[in-house]
Amino acid sequence: MQLTYLGANSWLWQWENLNILVDPWLVDDLVFLNWPWLFRGTRQVDPPALPERIDLILLSQGLEDHAHKPTLKTLNKSIPVVASPNAAEVATDLGFEDVTALPQGESYTFQDQLEIRALPGAPVGLDTENAYVVTALTPQQRLYYEPHGFPSEEVKQYSPVDVVINPIVNLELPLAGPIINGKDSAFQLAQWLQPQAILATAAGGEINYQGALLSLLKTDGSADETRSRLQQANVATEIIEPQQGEPISLLETRP
Repeated sequence: MQLTYLGANSWLWQWENLNILVDPWLVDDLVFLNWPWLFRGTRQVDPPALPERIDLILLSQGLEDHAHKPTLKTLNKSIPVVASPNAAEVATDLGFEDVTALPQGESYTFQDQLEIRALPGAPVGLDTENAYVVTALTPQQRLYYEPHGFPSEEVKQYSPVDVVINPIVNLELPLAGPIINGKDSAFQLAQWLQPQAILATAAGGEINYQGALLSLLKTDGSADETRSRLQQANVATEIIEPQQGEPISLLETRP
């Protein structure tokens, strides 16, 4: 299993001969609702080059920072897409030919090599978007991904997993509470799932953020704080803050 962080919420996951592109934002700026005055993300350096072949695109949410339309427009429309129902609508509207909308509680098997199961993830407006448990069948390895840090207790039944990808800090708005809920959820997931490692997501990469929303956002928590809490609880999970473009290999499998 090799995992490469592409910044923000974007990842490249590689198992054996499969290349999976997750929540990609690779080109142009990141803007919500076409309101750059509110929030605008700009990459300071280009993301690393992708493999020539992408086998699958996995989308967890229909929001712009997960289903980034300018990026998706650049990708080959014959690449299969597995997505939350909201993200599946985005991919279908952009002309992707093979789109699977995966409701929570259902699973999808890709090329007899990976099982992708959708679980409840982040609340977005009136909807709940997807988290995923991804199981490589040969050799068996398991990953849990929820980019906003809102795990459902349903994930406990898939313990143990090899790696969790989840935020490790909170991003909070006054009165609204956390929109990224990593501070407590990372600690909770380490206890529930006993992963070898938790890889931080959502807040990293060489990216410049601007806009009125930034003056309202408050950050709470840190990697060192999470490590300290885990040590005090005698939980051996490693906390990793991935560097953009540097692959992380997790080769050992569970006995």
